[in-house]
Amino acid sequence: MAFEATLACAPLDRSQKEELDALLPVEIGLFGGSGNYDSEAIKNPIEVKVFTPFGAPSDHFIVGKAKGRAFAFLARHQRGHTIPPHAINYRANIWGMKSLGVKRIISPAACGSLQPDRVKLGEFVIADQIFDRTFGQRKDTFFEGGPIVHLPFGEPFCPELRQVAVDTAGKLEYKVHEKGTYVCINGPRFSTSAESMFFHNQGWEVIGMTAYPEAALAREAGICFVNISMPTDYDVHGDEHVTHEMVMQTMAKNIERVKKLTFAMIEKIPEKAGCTCQTALKGGLF
Repeated sequence: MAFEATLACAPLDRSQKEELDALLPVEIGLFGGSGNYDSEAIKNPIEVKVFTPFGAPSDHFIVGKAKGRAFAFLARHQRGHTIPPHAINYRANIWGMKSLGVKRIISPAACGSLQPDRVKLGEFVIADQIFDRTFGQRKDTFFEGGPIVHLPFGEPFCPELRQVAVDTAGKLEYKVHEKGTYVCINGPRFSTSAESMFFHNQGWEVIGMTAYPEAALAREAGICFVNISMPTDYDVHGDEHVTHEMVMQTMAKNIERVKKLTFAMIEKIPEKAGCTCQTALKGGLF
């Protein structure tokens, strides 16, 4: 499958056009909220509008150089946080990244801790598994009406990027959990107490609303993908029921740590992938 798209930019002068041409193909992408965008870390950012076969991505892409690497940022909920998790056009977002040339995606996200005794607020969980509870409400494949594809997905997150995240967090002296299961619910509502207690009793670590189908679509597109979960609440099985206000307050306190971790990872990502994420569909087409 050719991940092609039409690119459009704000009016650029000749030097800016040359800068954009020199950046493509972009190497590394970052999903996140508007608070994850560190304008000081991105050199000469250019705003790019991408048109995809699946409609519009969440926002324009911010393309530039970060830590010496060609880099693209996309606000998954749109700038201003106006798109709820269940309404995100995940296929357009991943297609847009791929069409820019992206081979690695870093995906930080706020989440709830399902294990208050061992996963505390503000710590980082580098998830290695997903439990999908979106109930088929989200489009999670690019292959509809064409070739039949069965995606190998036993290891949903890139092991190489996960190790980069773990090592980088350790060097920054952040508390990091090297593994964890991310329960992805459809949203926009939070869990009931019964649902939350069920996930807690399974021993799973965090709960959120965005890792699926991002990870599956990235794998279909041949992109390495890493989730960096940061608990902002203890979900509803804890002593205090989660609210949007609580999530935003905790996230605001920790946003600088999230930015520091994600941007510190960029220069540590190997230029050549040592994993199988980018060739996952070999043998998967029927």
